[in-house]
Amino acid sequence: MNYWTQLSIEVANQRNYLDELFQVYPLAPEGIREVNEGKWKQVEIAFTQNDNANLFKSVLALDLFPIKDSYVGFFRKDKTAIERNPQTVARICGILRQMGLAKIYEKSSQPKETNRQIGPLFRRWLNTGSLGIFPVGLDKFLSSDDNAILDGSDKVLKDFAVQYLNYKRNKGLDFIARFNGKYVIGEAKFVSSEGGNQDKSFEDASQILLHQDINAIKVAILDGVIYLKSKSKMFTAINSTHSELKVMSALVLREFLYQI
Repeated sequence: MNYWTQLSIEVANQRNYLDELFQVYPLAPEGIREVNEGKWKQVEIAFTQNDNANLFKSVLALDLFPIKDSYVGFFRKDKTAIERNPQTVARICGILRQMGLAKIYEKSSQPKETNRQIGPLFRRWLNTGSLGIFPVGLDKFLSSDDNAILDGSDKVLKDFAVQYLNYKRNKGLDFIARFNGKYVIGEAKFVSSEGGNQDKSFEDASQILLHQDINAIKVAILDGVIYLKSKSKMFTAINSTHSELKVMSALVLREFLYQI
């Protein structure tokens, strides 16, 4: 097993891992989602008028649809489908009417899921100087050979990697740095559970490790349940499939960078 992966497993299992990780990913439920008063008034009107099409349209206009239904996404993409599919609309509106206005409002005002907050948190942590240096913009990054972390959007990081590091994936990056004259690129993920989308997040982040032609040290900066000893797909991967590759926690990233 890669030394940095082994160290990450030890950190996750032997120390106050979650307490320390909260500095990187300060995840907490957001406050109640605000429901637009004008849009909500249209929901109330359509509800009392027993008009399924207008009820569905008005609820669809809210930021959060109050029930999980696989067909809703199609209607969001093509609102003309509402008129063409009255039975599906009636089925969903039947659920809405059974819920009642108070429950519809409650469900539509639920906070955003924490996994949707994760994206910017890793870079926010970088900007605190936790790795010993503060990220810099592209011009300053290019003007020196000193140790540096590149600050910028996914596109800025991706464009730099494409132009200078032979990066060919059609995907943004979370991390580009230069330490001791060597470039390091990576993606960062917090994996909160096993299976489903979380397994996909792990595979997505680890794919960068498999590209041999990139002119940089490749790292997958992963945190969460993947370091708990189990028979899960993720733990098996970091012990076998990706055992020689650099999978590590954000909590050991600083030590890794300064020993390059």
